Amino acid sequence: MNDYLKLRKQVFVDRMDWPLFHAEDLEFEQYDSFNTVYVVASQNGTVVGGARLRRTDQISGTGAIQYSYMIRDACLGVLPGLPRELCSSLPPKDERTWEITRMVVNGPRSLFRMILAKVNLYLSEEGARTVLFLGSPAFKRMAGSFDWPVRQLGPVASNSEGSFQVFECPVQSFA
Repeated sequence: MNDYLKLRKQVFVDRMDWPLFHAEDLEFEQYDSFNTVYVVASQNGTVVGGARLRRTDQISGTGAIQYSYMIRDACLGVLPGLPRELCSSLPPKDERTWEITRMVVNGPRSLFRMILAKVNLYLSEEGARTVLFLGSPAFKRMAGSFDWPVRQLGPVASNSEGSFQVFECPVQSFA
C-alpha cells in the first residue's frame, strides 16, 4: 500500500505537477480511508499500478465537512480546484454504484486492462452494478479499445491540471 501511495506521488505530483497533499513521498487524501478498497498491481515485488475504489453511499469524516466520494463532492463544490460541472446531474449515492479514482500505471498499457479486469471482478463479487470513473477524455478511447461500454456523464471540464471527464460503465457479472 505504501508503494502504491508513493507511485501516486511520483505520477500525480512529481510528473503531472498536480498540487496534491503529500508527505514522506506519499500522496494521500480524505478519500484514502478505512472504507476504501485498493487494487494494486505488482511485478517482481515492485508496485507498477493501482486504483482506488469507494462505494458511492459511504461518508467519511464527522466534522463540518463530510465527504462522500470525489466525483460527487466535486459536483457539490466541496473540492476546491476540481470543476463543479463534471456531471450533467448530481451523481448518485447508491450501494451498488462505486467510484474508481487515482488509477495509476507505471508500465505498458496492458496493465490498465489488467487492473480494470481485477476491479470489475472485485466489484462483481461485491454486487456492484455500475462504476464511475474520473479521468482524462482519452479514457473513453482506451475503454473502447478494451470493449468497455462507457457512457459520458457530463462535459469535458478543465482546470489548471488538465481536462477531466466522468464516465459510467456497467460492471460485468460473472455469476
